[in-house]
Amino acid sequence: MQQIAIFGGTFDPVHWGHLLIAQTALYQVPLKKVIWVPSLNPPHKQATLFEHRVAMLQLATRDNPAFTVSLVETNRSGSSYAINTLIDLSTFYSNTHWYWIVGLDTFQTLPRWYRGHELAPMCDWLIAPRLLGGETIAQSELICKEVEQQLRQQSPTIHWQLLNTPLLELSSSLIRNLCREGQSIDYLVPEGVRSYIMIHKLYSGKPE
Repeated sequence: MQQIAIFGGTFDPVHWGHLLIAQTALYQVPLKKVIWVPSLNPPHKQATLFEHRVAMLQLATRDNPAFTVSLVETNRSGSSYAINTLIDLSTFYSNTHWYWIVGLDTFQTLPRWYRGHELAPMCDWLIAPRLLGGETIAQSELICKEVEQQLRQQSPTIHWQLLNTPLLELSSSLIRNLCREGQSIDYLVPEGVRSYIMIHKLYSGKPE
């Protein structure tokens, strides 16, 4: 049975932090493939045009044969929900043990996701800790266990592990703000992504 991970998100824009997380998951599990799934219509936020975000993802991942950008969300009507993504991808990849890559802050919200209690046991969860404000790995593990306890009220089985990612305080919102302020984003995103942002004049306007 092949092991494949889904890495979903807005990726607005994709940055080196995302790539480090995916690369860590690839070798820590180990995985055959990481499928990047940009959300077409994120339910809780507005995002840059889907076509731009897909193009930047393709530029960022093109040199790694184990990374694939999925367009499964292209014809999605309404909001993009994780459980629908997993069900749709399962029709293309048979005999697969599924993993889902998330950040710790996102994993904390899993009990409130649309049909989150159904989704929780359908895949294993690979969690990237965000060590901000002095948070330790032990604290990250405690947070994950608390989420597990919440989910076990309705989902009898949930498997997760923390990823051994490098400590990197980097976010898409930081990059968008730097662009809006006219500051450099060198070394924060792959060069192809930086060039794309500049050429298409993305993220201009007032800081968030």
